[in-house]
Amino acid sequence: MKKALKFVYAGLLGGALLLSGCSETTGSKEEVVIGVTQIVEHPSLDAAFKGFKKALEENGYKEGENVKYDVQIAQGEMSNSQTIATNFVSNGVDLIFANSTPSAQSALNATTDIPIVFTSVTDPVGAELVAAFDQPGENITGTSDTHPEAISSTVNFMLKDIGAKNIGVIYNAGEQNSEVQVEEVKKIVEAGGGTLVEVSVSTSAEVKQAAESLVGRVDAIYIPTDNVVVSAFESVVSVANDQDIPLFAGELDSMKRGALAASGFSYEDLGYETGLMAVAILKGEKTAADISVEYPKNFKLVINQEAAAEQGVEIDASWEAEIYEGE
Repeated sequence: MKKALKFVYAGLLGGALLLSGCSETTGSKEEVVIGVTQIVEHPSLDAAFKGFKKALEENGYKEGENVKYDVQIAQGEMSNSQTIATNFVSNGVDLIFANSTPSAQSALNATTDIPIVFTSVTDPVGAELVAAFDQPGENITGTSDTHPEAISSTVNFMLKDIGAKNIGVIYNAGEQNSEVQVEEVKKIVEAGGGTLVEVSVSTSAEVKQAAESLVGRVDAIYIPTDNVVVSAFESVVSVANDQDIPLFAGELDSMKRGALAASGFSYEDLGYETGLMAVAILKGEKTAADISVEYPKNFKLVINQEAAAEQGVEIDASWEAEIYEGE
C-alpha cells in the first residue's frame, strides 16, 4: 500500500512540474520583446523612443508587465549597429524598432522575417529601406523625419530674412541621411544666389574644429539631422555665440540647445506615430507591408529669442514664425 501511495504521489508531483513548465512557457510567449536599436544617444532620437513607448503603453503594452525593451546603442559605429541587429535576430525578438537610418539599414540586412518599424530616417527610399512611401517592404515600414518643406523653409529663411549669402554646413559624409540633406540644401542655396560651404566630419570630436573652420567664411551655419554632429551640437553653439554667427538646425529639439531657428516637428510625436504602426503589427491587425511610410505632422518654423541675442540677430516682427518658449 505504501508503495502504491508513493507511486501516486510521484505521479502527481511529476504532473505538477509539467504544468508548471507549461505555465512558464505560456507566460514567456505573452511577453512581447522589442529590440530597440539606436545609432547614438542624442535628444531627438531619445525623444522619438519616448514617443514610441508612449504609443505602446496607451495601447496596452506596459513595460514590466507584457512588453520588454532590449535597448542597444551603437555609439555611432555601423559595425556595432550590424552586430546589434544580428543579435536581435538570434534572440528571436518579436519586433525591431530602428531609430535612425544606419540602424534601419542594419536591421533590414539582418532579417526579412522579423517586423521592423523605423523612424528618424530622412530618405527611406534613397537608403533602400523601401521601394516607395506607399510600397513598404515585406517586413519594414516607418516614419521619415524630413517633411517635404522642412529644409526649403529654413534655408529660404536664412537667405531672404537673415540675408545670408554664404552658408556653412557641417555633416558626416558617411551618413546617407546627411548626404541627401546637404544636396538639397546646396540646390536651394545656389538657386537663391548663395554659396554653400561644406565641412565634413567623421566623429563628434571633430565637430568643434569644423565649426571653427567656418569662422570668417560664412554668414550663417545650418546643421542637418546628422547623428554625429547633433550629438555634439553644443560645440557648434559655442562657436556661433562667440563669433555672432546665426545657427540653424534641421530639427526642433536643438532649439533648447542653442539653435537660433529651425523648421520641424516634435520627435516625440514622430516616435508616437511609429509606435502606433508597431501596435497594429503586434496585434496582428496589419503587416508592415500594409502600412505606408509617413511624413511627420505639425510642421512649423520656430525662433529662439535667447539664441538670437547671443548670436547678434535682431528678430523682425514680420517674420512668420513661432517664438520658442522653452521647456
